[in-house]
Order: sequence, then C-alpha cells, then structure tokens
Amino acid sequence: MKPLLLIDVDGPLNPYAALSRRRPPEGYTRHRMRPTGWTTGPALPVLLNPRHGEELLALAARYELVWATTWKDEANEWVGPRLGLPALPYVDWPAMHGSAPAGTYWKTQYIVEYAAGRPFAWIDDEITELDREWIAAGQGADGSSLLLRIDPWVGLERADFDALAAWADGRGSG
Repeated sequence: MKPLLLIDVDGPLNPYAALSRRRPPEGYTRHRMRPTGWTTGPALPVLLNPRHGEELLALAARYELVWATTWKDEANEWVGPRLGLPALPYVDWPAMHGSAPAGTYWKTQYIVEYAAGRPFAWIDDEITELDREWIAAGQGADGSSLLLRIDPWVGLERADFDALAAWADGRGSG
C-alpha cells in the first residue's frame, strides 16, 4: 500500500504571503475564487503554479494523494482543476482551528487519525518541531512520516518534490 501524501493548499500550493507583492512569483498565476464562506467583498485571490499539478501527478506513482486543507472537498472544485489534478479524497476535519495536544498545530492530531497507522508525508506551512516530536512520540518514530514545512512566501519548490520522492523511494515498495 502506498503512503499518503497529505497536501495543504494555502502555503504549499498557494503562497498566499506573496500576494502582497506587485507580481506573482515566477510560474504562478493569480486566480479569483469564491469558495463556500467567501460570500462578501472581492473574490479570494489565489496564486497557483500549474507545474505543481504535474509534479504531484508524478508523485501519485509513489503516493496516494489526499487534500489536507481547510478547503476540504472544495479543493477539488477550485484548486485541483487549475492544476490538472483529478478529484482527490480529503481530510474532513472534525473541528477546525480548535485546541490541540502539546502545543501542536490544530491539524496534527487529525492528520495522524486520518492516516490510521499508514505511512504518510504531509506538506503544510504551519508544521513546527512540536508537531514532528508529537508524531514521532506517538507513531512516527520508525520513519513512517515526513513532515515538510513549506514557506508561504515561496510555496513548493523543486527540493520539496525531490525530498518527497526520495522519502517514498527510501521506504521501498510500501
């Protein structure tokens, strides 16, 4: 069974911090979106790089791709098609932005729950050392998880895709 690749949108795919710049980073296109809850004011600006879709599709040979974003299933409507991705399963957060154990990011406990003992890689801009330690102490000490914090000013880079491929390849056939 392939490991999971849990994908956050805002930060890794949408380097939202770079929206304050006059020009989007190289390779990115600005999109205007109205996901559920974004009903007033101007449409939500989102930066996406279509090369990320190609890179993620290449990783699908090694991973089962899963949205791990507050966009939940709406990532399949608003983000995936713009990147050339098929509909993906998603983490349906039981609670969002709530309390979390041991100072971890609120998503961390649900990521581990969703993985249900399966090996996983997780890309998110909010991952900290506390998340890595908590996961390692609970179920990831054997190398069954890779947590990549992605800079929200930059988004996913070549080195991130290389690290994801190397980690999956280093696990053997899964």
